[in-house]
Amino acid sequence: MVENSAVPGPDTGDIAVADLSRSQAKDELAWLAAQLTAANTAYHRDDAPEISDAAYDALKRRNTAIEARFPDLKRKDSPSDVVGGAVVDGFGKVQHAVRMLSLGNAFDDDDVGEFDQRIRKYLGFAPDAPLAYTAEPKIDGLSLSLRYENGTLVQAATRGDGEIGENVTVNALTIADIPHQITGAPDVLEVRGEVYMSHDDFAALNERQIENGGKAFANPRNAAAGSLRQLDAKITKSRPLRFFAYAWGEVSAPLAETQSGAIARLKALGFATNPLTQTCDGPMAMIAHYKDIEAQRAALGYDIDGVVYKVDDLALQRRLGFRSTTPRWAIAHKFPAELAWTLLEAIDIQVGRTGALSPVARLRPVTVGGVVVSNATLHNEDYIAGRDGNGAPIREGRDIRVGDWVQVYRAGDVIPKISDVDLARRPYDATPYEMPKQCPECGSDAIREEGDAVRRCTGGIICPAQAVEKLKHFVSRAAFDIEGLGAKQVEQLYADGWIATPADIFTLRDRFGTGLQQLKNREGWGEKSAANLFDAIDEKRNIPLARVIFSLGIRHVGENSAALLANHYTSWDAFEDALTTAQMGEGDAWEELNSIDGVGAVMATSLVTTMQQEAERASIDRLIAALQVQDAAARATDSPVAGKTVVFTGSLERMTRAEAKARAEGLGAKVSGSVSAKTDILVAGPGAGSKAKKATDLGIETMDEEAWLALIGDA
Repeated sequence: MVENSAVPGPDTGDIAVADLSRSQAKDELAWLAAQLTAANTAYHRDDAPEISDAAYDALKRRNTAIEARFPDLKRKDSPSDVVGGAVVDGFGKVQHAVRMLSLGNAFDDDDVGEFDQRIRKYLGFAPDAPLAYTAEPKIDGLSLSLRYENGTLVQAATRGDGEIGENVTVNALTIADIPHQITGAPDVLEVRGEVYMSHDDFAALNERQIENGGKAFANPRNAAAGSLRQLDAKITKSRPLRFFAYAWGEVSAPLAETQSGAIARLKALGFATNPLTQTCDGPMAMIAHYKDIEAQRAALGYDIDGVVYKVDDLALQRRLGFRSTTPRWAIAHKFPAELAWTLLEAIDIQVGRTGALSPVARLRPVTVGGVVVSNATLHNEDYIAGRDGNGAPIREGRDIRVGDWVQVYRAGDVIPKISDVDLARRPYDATPYEMPKQCPECGSDAIREEGDAVRRCTGGIICPAQAVEKLKHFVSRAAFDIEGLGAKQVEQLYADGWIATPADIFTLRDRFGTGLQQLKNREGWGEKSAANLFDAIDEKRNIPLARVIFSLGIRHVGENSAALLANHYTSWDAFEDALTTAQMGEGDAWEELNSIDGVGAVMATSLVTTMQQEAERASIDRLIAALQVQDAAARATDSPVAGKTVVFTGSLERMTRAEAKARAEGLGAKVSGSVSAKTDILVAGPGAGSKAKKATDLGIETMDEEAWLALIGDA
């Protein structure tokens, strides 16, 4: 299962099962039944998972725990009694001669030990009595049952709900791994296994899907299930499906006396069986094989999500029997849903709109949390080195090198990242990674300023990576938000040399609306869509000051900061004049900029640097010449605080700090976050500290909240 890791829960979801009342337990069981039924339908019937494996398993465990405490509250439609999903319309129905059951789950080593203890207790075996198990990879695909009569494949069926499956015989006959005829088998033999798709075939299929305008599959399991369950067998035949055999249903004569012997018999009959299947003599050997398989996971070339343990002796399997939906003699030891080990094949550098050089791990593809992951963030050079900017170890000092086996972490929609390194598997010739000192895009020096964790390209707008990212930011929703001009269109227009700076967008109609080289003649465009884009661009020529400031993509200036600056300076001319005349670290313009509540020295430095850089300023001036920038709302001039600079400090009791600030600005005051010689009024509530003392030293008028409200007429 994939996509969302979290499922909105009931009010009782955070209450321990032991603390639930009967009424709470009853309500939650109803909620859990609905959630798990929907998840089963999405996964087994629709091949479109809506929650992650981890979220599903957590819901299932919660449901089981509540039922164990309140057995009389177990519902007739309890998810504990459900296997798979219902059959969809369009396929014939097949009644399984022997039910296709699911498996219980183990999530850690202790669970495996408890599984072994339960088996021994049920059979009356001593703790040290010999007891063999098989351990095999749990293939992440779609379960399939193949029925052979007198050596001929006569029927293929999906698991469905365990009792009734879908007849997919015609589709199964197109899979190369599935024999149409077998020799030497019992007269009746149902071979069960998993249909899957290799990583390479999955990647190639998705490429074809995208090229043909189709939707890419989230992971190989979805691709395999969707391909097998096509109503048109020609589509299934065009998909590269594989099959591993690992079990059986109805047989007219035994295959062998042991699980391992039966698997060997299936292989001799011509079926593909997993070469990693191994016999183990107890929990320690089972766990060791689990870890060995987990270490190979990324190199297998197909998805597995755990290891299945089965009692090897088939006579003991028969004695152990079944629960309602699971066999007592088998269990699936699941891998952590959000973690996987894989090979770090390369480290690439991406350059952002502010010039930041961001290292990205290129990984051997592995499925993590239901999504195929081939890239992961490496944050910055300190993260890679395993040391901070001062040389102190982080993450136990484990540096990350190309060729390492790394553990990838992904939860929900979080960007994948590397959480650990297996030093025991590091190649002898692996060398520490060195961050480039030149920008890989433009060759300009890439420097790291003191106190900054990130190395940055100094190329500015001459750097193509920065230029493209700045253009994407410029057309983003919170900036100019031009209808029909998104990131994809910006990339193409930039690549073709049609736009290089934001100002170029506003000359597109003049340059490419007429003549031989016209926008309407480009692939993906037509006369109407081109005309609509030109009109959309013209509509944005008249735009609020705050959006303009944000659109410039100045480092440290976000949407809220842009609004603060717009409200303070109110017009582009005032904003431009202030930043052009400001002297770094001194002067009235610099002090005024730093006095704005929410603007500090770091942001002020970035603003002044940008507005005083010759190339950047030329680009901005060209843009402003094409616009009509709307002034921010004019400040009130007839209030007792109009034009005054006000500082709030301490606790306010009649209003929040945000309310006080908004009210003051609405009355024409300027609200600052620090006290200076330019401060006119300090409003000091309980707990006022150094600001109150500084105001006293400077002779600044100080008043409490009640006096302030009386002054502005809100008392």
